[in-house]
Amino acid sequence: MIQRTTIEANGARFHLAETGAGRPLLLLHGWPEFWFTWEPVMTRLAHRFRLIAPDLRGFGDSDKPAGPFAPHNHADDLLALLNQLGIERIGVVGHDVGGAAMQPLARLAPDRFAGLFFFDFPYPGIGSRMGSPDSLIEIWYQSFNQMPMAPALVGASRETCKAYIGHFLRHWSWRKDAFDSVIEVFVDNFMKPGNLEGGFAHYKGSHAGRIAMMKGALPAFPPIDIPTCVRWAEHDAVLPFAWSDRLSETFSNLDFAQFPGVGHFPHREDPDRAAAEIGGFFERIGWCELTARNSSEPPPPSPSGPKRFHSA
Repeated sequence: MIQRTTIEANGARFHLAETGAGRPLLLLHGWPEFWFTWEPVMTRLAHRFRLIAPDLRGFGDSDKPAGPFAPHNHADDLLALLNQLGIERIGVVGHDVGGAAMQPLARLAPDRFAGLFFFDFPYPGIGSRMGSPDSLIEIWYQSFNQMPMAPALVGASRETCKAYIGHFLRHWSWRKDAFDSVIEVFVDNFMKPGNLEGGFAHYKGSHAGRIAMMKGALPAFPPIDIPTCVRWAEHDAVLPFAWSDRLSETFSNLDFAQFPGVGHFPHREDPDRAAAEIGGFFERIGWCELTARNSSEPPPPSPSGPKRFHSA
């Protein structure tokens, strides 16, 4: 059973959904999502892990920022949240915005994290490819979401909100029915006061970094040494699989493979495999209480076999 709570951390109130028992995992959503996007994975892993899915600041039922809110701001929130929960060490799973926040979070307090698991997400190695003509036709929303009129236009009515949010949930999915049964739940969420603008604050906060990445002007950071697993979707329209080719420059201890047969939302499009991949990784690095498992079966391999990069 998923329990919902609100706690205060870093000067804000955060809504959390929590279930399960065992070693803790923090689940970080993307846009246009909120904690509920993880519900299918949570129900599949609750017998093996303690699962904590917050609404990031600006999203869901958490407080909204007063202005632009960048990934490093989310990282500060998340570390304060872990401190408030009394959790010294945890595994982190993220996607999209959540994956963007995980990188500064991992650099902020590396000793706090047993492992990092990512589905498709922005990272420095994408570089100027994000500004290519084929990409610009997909990422127009990142500029639109920064415009002052955007919340009023998207939120003019329930129908306009559903048309906008529903477009991305369908267009970015390879399995087009992935959100059909829950689309009204997502519209309910984004129709709550402040939730459109709160989510858009991420794009305002990320704009300078995104432009710097396209220009090759990002500051150089050393690779993240925490054990990391990335499963990149085969058919992601907004973050194409080809862009995963430089991950080993950002993560020095990398387990990488393609996630076949899905688009931008593996956790929703194929939650059975998504849960198996997450559970399998954290078991391999020793962040799993084996006595809590119902099965000893490993996750299914990718058809072409996983590519793994490991370095000391």
